[in-house]
Amino acid sequence: MNFIRWLFAPTEKEMCEEMDVYSILVQLEERIEKLELENIELTNALYESENRLQAQIDNIHPVVYNLQDFTLDK
Repeated sequence: MNFIRWLFAPTEKEMCEEMDVYSILVQLEERIEKLELENIELTNALYESENRLQAQIDNIHPVVYNLQDFTLDK
């Protein structure tokens, strides 16, 4: 809710040639592209870490007990 109020609040800065809406939009689009690339890189790094961890888990062999000759009779 506070974000919406902030978003639609009147600005106290004067609009000049350097702060036109189009240039701000272009800057935001460039920032979005950069963040999307970083997100892809982060996702790939997480998948790589997950695969390495899963491989290490798969390499752990459980203890196998030889119970073929075990009987309850004495």
